[in-house]
Amino acid sequence: MKSKMVINVGNFVSRIALLEDNQLVELTVHKMEEREIVGNIYKGIVKDNVPGMGAAFIDIGLERTGLLHFRDAEPDFLDNEELEDKKFVKEVKDDISKMGNLLKVGNDVMVQVEKAPFEKKGSRLTGEISIPGRYMVFIPNKNNVAISRKISEHKEKRRLKKVFRKIKDKNVGLIVRTNANLKPDSTFKKEYSILKKTWQDILDRYNDVPAPSCIYDENDLSSVVITNLINKEIDEIILDSKPERNKIIKMLKGTTPGMLKKIKLYQEKSNIFDAFGIEKEIYKISHPRIYMKNGSFIVIQKTEALVSIDINTGSFVGGDSLEETVTKTNINAMKEIARLIRLFDLSGMIIIDFIDMKSDANREKVFNIFKKEMKKDYSVHKIFLTSPLNLIEMTRKRSRSNLLSSFFETCPFCDGLGRILDRAYVANNLIKWLDRAEKYHPQDEFEIFVHPLVFQHISEKNLLSKSNYHFDIKFQKDEDLYQNQFRIISIKSQKDITNMYKT
Repeated sequence: MKSKMVINVGNFVSRIALLEDNQLVELTVHKMEEREIVGNIYKGIVKDNVPGMGAAFIDIGLERTGLLHFRDAEPDFLDNEELEDKKFVKEVKDDISKMGNLLKVGNDVMVQVEKAPFEKKGSRLTGEISIPGRYMVFIPNKNNVAISRKISEHKEKRRLKKVFRKIKDKNVGLIVRTNANLKPDSTFKKEYSILKKTWQDILDRYNDVPAPSCIYDENDLSSVVITNLINKEIDEIILDSKPERNKIIKMLKGTTPGMLKKIKLYQEKSNIFDAFGIEKEIYKISHPRIYMKNGSFIVIQKTEALVSIDINTGSFVGGDSLEETVTKTNINAMKEIARLIRLFDLSGMIIIDFIDMKSDANREKVFNIFKKEMKKDYSVHKIFLTSPLNLIEMTRKRSRSNLLSSFFETCPFCDGLGRILDRAYVANNLIKWLDRAEKYHPQDEFEIFVHPLVFQHISEKNLLSKSNYHFDIKFQKDEDLYQNQFRIISIKSQKDITNMYKT
């Protein structure tokens, strides 16, 4: 499988697309005013300590404070005079509920963003700092070596543990990543030196800058590109910005010069995303129904509690029997759904409703294909066996702001509901308003502004022709109003009294 990264650098928005065998599987959007922050390290200030929640709120310089649970705090990265008392620190480490005694309001603290802000929630923070590399994760102020669970061979585990214990310093913990499997000993030392230097730079910046400040930006465009290049073993990177290309090359020169040949500059006049067919793909996935080549389609619905994914045969009628048609549809859909989960970065509880199949063998085949496709996903996820209702249930950890929130805003017209009030119901609400007003404003005169479609409905149905109101009414069309809105002005007082008699 050949992987390629295509980067479109803009003044306000930059986009990174990952293609596998020329198919779009990941898309990251970098907005200048909405930078991704997961993995970034901050020098923050404790704003509030809430023992009842077992957490503290930390100001890291963003619009909302981040949440740091006591169990995720690390005494080694707190600025507090009581840390000089080693006995007290040991007590805190033995009983994490006492961490609140160290997280005092106004104190500085080093934290890393574990989860990005989402809707009304602030970011989730951790005090356990980690710096990821290709073969290892560098964890300061620890002393253990842990091996990835995906490395199952006991002999290889022992070899890696021995090698990594030898290269690391005393006060450093390491997690050995799956990529290290069967790699020669000489491969690891250079990366360890790079990660060690990065940590020293972070410490220097922590001591030099005021809080709140970002002291390590893992999501700077160049850093993201290099991290992807190293961790995902990208074969080729093509970008349309010479300054950004030079910046990446400069960062790679001193550490991994062998990768420089993979960085290429796109110099054609056409848009780089058009040239690689990415814009067309983005347009396709921005619609409620995502069609596959055979005419079947997938519908993704995101709610507060979960993400539901539905499969429909659509216009696909191929196959000698219904069972064969349904099975083929499900197999094609499972491959596409695995790609879309990565592409949209769907997270939390995900329910996939595939089309009912009678054969247990076919159900198992579909399920195994989905599991195989999901192995390409780097995010932590768990997939559960199909339920009696023919559902695949899975959970997936969110790693960044999902693509849906990057491309779309909540519709102010329907407030994210996906539906609008029927014009007849709006007209009925207006009549109920007038019924209430009759008791208190019988001598008044009202000017009523409604959406043109509501005005048309009231006129066509003669809804007010038999009304016995004592006040006079004048209707006006207002195209600036949403269909579910109306506005009422009292002619007597010249005031907007819409909210007076609303339900």
